[in-house]
Amino acid sequence: MADSDDINIASAMAAFEGKHFSQAMQLFTPIAEAGDMDAQHRVAIMFQNGLGMARNCEAAFRWMKASAEQGYAIAEHGLGFMYLEGDCAEQDSAQAAKWFQLAADQGLAGSQTTLAQMYEQGNGVEQDADKAKALYAQAGF
Repeated sequence: MADSDDINIASAMAAFEGKHFSQAMQLFTPIAEAGDMDAQHRVAIMFQNGLGMARNCEAAFRWMKASAEQGYAIAEHGLGFMYLEGDCAEQDSAQAAKWFQLAADQGLAGSQTTLAQMYEQGNGVEQDADKAKALYAQAGF
């Protein structure tokens, strides 16, 4: 017999994947509040992009950071982009590099590539062609 938490998560995922975002938000919010990092990330994405509700940058940043601080690589990447682009966060390339590095250390190719570009350009980090080359290699380039 499935645990009720598993059923709730499955229902929330089905709503999210089916693009029923207001239902997904209702289902994911208590799961996120209970500390589930995937739910926190998905709630952040819905707030950031205004999916099923009005865009809410403050909530998007808070949920993305909560997930990233638990070590969820895709949220670390997302928080890095918030800082890099100044989207729902004050633009801060050094903070972006910090979060991309954490996700890159977990093997996230997108973060390795973005961080490599930052090292190539000296954006938020000291310019370092060797470090950039190594990160591109890790990402499979």
